[in-house]
Amino acid sequence: MLPLPIVQLDPELPLPSYAHVGDAGLDLRARDSGVVHPAGGRLLMPTGISIAIPLGFAGFVLPRSGNALKHGLTVANAPGLIDAAYRGEIKVVLLNTDPHEPFHVHRGDRIAQLVLQRVEEVGWQVVASLDGHDRGGGFGHSGKA
Repeated sequence: MLPLPIVQLDPELPLPSYAHVGDAGLDLRARDSGVVHPAGGRLLMPTGISIAIPLGFAGFVLPRSGNALKHGLTVANAPGLIDAAYRGEIKVVLLNTDPHEPFHVHRGDRIAQLVLQRVEEVGWQVVASLDGHDRGGGFGHSGKA
């Protein structure tokens, strides 16, 4: 288990938690209430927490699949990246993809998930060519329909 310092900026909200044993994502909750208007409406929602992610790790904010399926609610910059040096309040950019219905966020609603992962720092090695075969194309060029 990764020990992670957290500041409860809003002590009335529960701490992020796993819904089930073995889950990868911790549920983040809305600190405020608001409306995400339809067809591309966005809302920046604070979560009431700040955390100290250790060096060598990063936090990734992801949509909740139930909200995406039932309401078209997603995270606009998914995955949202939280660097180890960030110490401010975690906020989520919510995006409504439903073309007709607004999405009403209520204080305490589970709005996104936080996944913590180990990340490697890159040290570039400049070379004249790369090993392996260039399969070419990319973006749908796997040759399969």
